[in-house]
Amino acid sequence: MGTPKALLCDGDGVPRTLVAARALLDAGCQQAFVVLGAAATDAGRLLAEHATADDAVVTVVAPEWAEGMGRSLRTGLEELSRLPGPAGVLVTLVDLPDVGASVYGRVAEEWRAAGASPDALLRATYAGRPGHPVLLGRDHWQPLVAELNGDTGAQPYLARHTVREVSCDDLATGRDTDRPEDLAATHVPEQEPG
Repeated sequence: MGTPKALLCDGDGVPRTLVAARALLDAGCQQAFVVLGAAATDAGRLLAEHATADDAVVTVVAPEWAEGMGRSLRTGLEELSRLPGPAGVLVTLVDLPDVGASVYGRVAEEWRAAGASPDALLRATYAGRPGHPVLLGRDHWQPLVAELNGDTGAQPYLARHTVREVSCDDLATGRDTDRPEDLAATHVPEQEPG
């Protein structure tokens, strides 16, 4: 991308980290944890400058972020494990511009409708492909933390367990943005009135 993704902003100048966090909150999450790594100081400052008092956003810095996404996920789950209440967490990425509150809400609602069990695993799918968000019930946090390392995320863990798939291809593509031209491809131009 040419810059840490946590420094990217949308067309209105709002950090994409805050856009994703607000979408999680709009979907019914009580709090949004943003795990920062590369350029954490600048990304945290950017987030703080744009967040309002209504944004229930907590920033966490992954000290070993350079080892890969596994370390970032591990840091977030360890932080959440200190809280007594949550039975599950929605995990998503900052580089999914068309995945928003409707997708997060659908996955969360499927989990709630099935009893909001702490042993549940759910994930959004797009045209049959697995994507984000992934809902991790609390019973999975510690076993997952024990094996997260380097640039390997939750994929091996999820592959060994039963994961309920939630089709979201009518709501988004689930495509990530890895290059500047990907951002242009996902931008929806405003229509002229009339």
